[in-house]
Amino acid sequence: MRIENLTTLIYITRSNDCLFIRKTRKGDMNLDKYLGIGGHFESDETAEECVLRELSEEASIAESSLTAFSYRGLITFISSEYPTEYMHVFSASVAPDFELPEKACDEGELCWVPLDRISQLPIWEGDKIMFDYLFGSHKDSGFFTMKFRYEGDKLAEHWEKSW
Repeated sequence: MRIENLTTLIYITRSNDCLFIRKTRKGDMNLDKYLGIGGHFESDETAEECVLRELSEEASIAESSLTAFSYRGLITFISSEYPTEYMHVFSASVAPDFELPEKACDEGELCWVPLDRISQLPIWEGDKIMFDYLFGSHKDSGFFTMKFRYEGDKLAEHWEKSW
């Protein structure tokens, strides 16, 4: 059973690139946006089990390919248009010569994006704040919690803290 308001995301780096999925499924609240790999919890899953299952399903990447696998933060996503979500955020790395399997992803297009270009992608405004904690000036600040409140696609309010 899928649990609607609990989700995971993982951002995987390969040298100076980050793996993204550009969502292409019609009706998806993230249509044409770039996100990390992830999805909704299944009944009785831990956050780690969920993100590793989603990574296997969407990108055919096994846990054994990951290094520096880390639980990085928790984001409360509040929207005027969608139900509130609690997103568990992870990061990991793969070897510089790692290649994505040839399997197509039915949720979108997988692509490697240079880290210095991710803020130029079509992404949620709050993701730019999160990326600062994952890859930017706050990357060594430890576990983070964030709250993003959106009116439509516009970030109306946010709060952030690192532990």
